[in-house]
Amino acid sequence: MTDDLTQLQLRELFLQTGDDADLPIVDAHHHFFDVDANYHPWLRDRPLLPFRYGDYSSICKNFLPADYRKSAAGHRIVQSVLIEGEWNPADPLGEVNWVEKIAAASGLPSAMAGQAWLDRDDIDEVLAGHARSPLVRSVRHKPRALPRQDYRNDYSAPGSMRCPRWLDGYAKLARHDLMFELQVFWWHFAEAAELAHAFPHTTIIVNHTGLPSDRSEEGLAAWRAALVLLAREDNVHLKISGICVPGRRWSAQLNGAVVRDAIAIFGVERCSFASNFPVDSLHASMDEIYAGFKEICAHMEPSDRLKLFHDNAIRIYRL
Repeated sequence: MTDDLTQLQLRELFLQTGDDADLPIVDAHHHFFDVDANYHPWLRDRPLLPFRYGDYSSICKNFLPADYRKSAAGHRIVQSVLIEGEWNPADPLGEVNWVEKIAAASGLPSAMAGQAWLDRDDIDEVLAGHARSPLVRSVRHKPRALPRQDYRNDYSAPGSMRCPRWLDGYAKLARHDLMFELQVFWWHFAEAAELAHAFPHTTIIVNHTGLPSDRSEEGLAAWRAALVLLAREDNVHLKISGICVPGRRWSAQLNGAVVRDAIAIFGVERCSFASNFPVDSLHASMDEIYAGFKEICAHMEPSDRLKLFHDNAIRIYRL
């Protein structure tokens, strides 16, 4: 996807020109699905599950490297990070084995986050398996969460970030040099800040900007306050993706304030852009997403834009 130029050459070219056409991109969060060959319960089982974007039946199909490259046409995607796609939970390592074969044949992805269930009896075996993979840099286990209207400050249910058994599994990440992909609603960020503070040697990568779907003035103010709290922990990185609003098309006008606020709070050194494809195809093409990110950041210096689109993901995921 980079024609005949190396990544280093693309970097230097962009720093000279500042032209978005020259901007190298590391997509820090996407998925591959082969629903014919593999079991993803949420994609194959019926009825479909309740989902934050609404009806997701249109993505219950194969999405493989050729589909990704077609979607990414027009942007210089140089590397990518695949995030576990809620593969069959009975076989957490199966997805890694499958992705390794995909990467060997296609050149994508460059790294991945594996599935792990931190409070399960097989956690030692699963983490050891992930650590052996040349692709795996992190793991994801979505902690138990509550709807905002039901949340309370002392929340500590089994499977949550305050659950002792869950924390015992989390404590094992550092010995395997694995990071943690945190996907949780922003009102759970006090728990996330506690987690980051208690385990300073484990990097937390927040998925999807904390899911700021409530775009009311009050909702955005509360989301920003939660980001400020979590940003105080130096071992937390923020991925800006997954910010679609149900019923509305992705646009720089719709999402610009969210993106700018996230960067202002976490800083350009601790944010990365990502497509969340094919999930975010429910509300946008990949071109709309990346063109939107570029438009939102057009006022920034080329060096800062390069960090957000490329350099930070290279550093965090050791690419």
